[in-house]
Amino acid sequence: MKARYQYRFYPTNQQKQLLAQLFGCVRVVWNDALAICKQSEKLPFGYPPGTPRANATLPEGESPRQVVLPSNNDLQKLVITQAKKTEERVWLSEVSNIPLQQSVADLGVAYKNFFDSLKGKRKGKKIGSPKFKKKTNQQSARFRIGGFSIKGSEVYLAKIGNVKPIWSRELPASPTSVTVIKDCEARYFLSFVVEVEPINIDVKNQSIGIDLGIKTFAVISNGEKAESPYYSVLDRRIRKLQKKLARQSKGSNRRNKTRIKIAKLHNQIADARKDFLHKLSTKVVSENQVIVLEDLNVSGMVKNRKLARAISLQGWREFRTLCDAKSEKFNRDFRVISRWEPTSQTCSECGYRWGKLDLKVRAVHCLNCGSEHDRDENAARNINTVGIGHCHDSKCTSRRSKTTSVVSVNEA
Repeated sequence: MKARYQYRFYPTNQQKQLLAQLFGCVRVVWNDALAICKQSEKLPFGYPPGTPRANATLPEGESPRQVVLPSNNDLQKLVITQAKKTEERVWLSEVSNIPLQQSVADLGVAYKNFFDSLKGKRKGKKIGSPKFKKKTNQQSARFRIGGFSIKGSEVYLAKIGNVKPIWSRELPASPTSVTVIKDCEARYFLSFVVEVEPINIDVKNQSIGIDLGIKTFAVISNGEKAESPYYSVLDRRIRKLQKKLARQSKGSNRRNKTRIKIAKLHNQIADARKDFLHKLSTKVVSENQVIVLEDLNVSGMVKNRKLARAISLQGWREFRTLCDAKSEKFNRDFRVISRWEPTSQTCSECGYRWGKLDLKVRAVHCLNCGSEHDRDENAARNINTVGIGHCHDSKCTSRRSKTTSVVSVNEA
């Protein structure tokens, strides 16, 4: 399996200029190739290439036709090889050719993912078509084998020079590619892709269920709880600076300074969340053989304007992605149960279903077996029960309890 290892590095002033030139060339090649693809489509939104315009409105006398996007080789000839011979794009020759070719290849992958999403071949939420890149967004350039090499503690990048990253951990194998990243805060990173082998570690528990929340990020079926970092202070500062940014004129230096301040605050929240999620997911996956989560309808939950901002800051989907990836790394079984399972409406002891509860109700007393439950712990146990395939028959349990109570009243 493939894994990504990211390290920060500090380039010199000359290397910053060379990297800025490289990022600009990669961005221009992407935008030129995307513009050619947009002109080749000539289809309503959502039509994959090679599909007749059967449902489109056609002028009189025009028959349905098929439109196919140019191949990667044709795009590379147009936006790289032939563009270098023109006066407008002659400066493309000053940077390495490998990141430019990789930019066109990434565009092809983006279109493939877009069309697979439209056809239903790609899991998850529908994704949009590729968009043009901006100078103010995160910049990146990818080097394949032949465009970079590792020499001791330094990494050589073609036509950039040697850079020295901060090796916080060793690479487990030789990397197949490296991506140079510059984020909105002007921080520089090297991201290596390597092949890793699964790791075998002894487990403490056979299975656990995890109930995700806002106030308490995760409640585990074994009774443990994980509190998420406190993002509200930084979030309030971001909202205050965003109001200031809206009043400043576009293109001014003060607006650019405010934008960088906002980007730094966003990075602080993202770094704190990423650190917390990585540590929690590693702990959960390394100690348990079967990890069970609930499929949450996050897109529907964020429509609640009172909780949308708090839900968005938690990173539930990122935690699920990390658990899934690390389960493959540690040879674990990762499962996701349906969102329609009544995990918070059923007693985890006897299976009696009491129905929906208001969010302010945090503790439940079961009338059937007399046990008391914390709402989140009870849901986590039910998630674990459903995930391992031993779910209570709540309907049958409910019928038995009603029959027993009626008989007892008649006898009395």
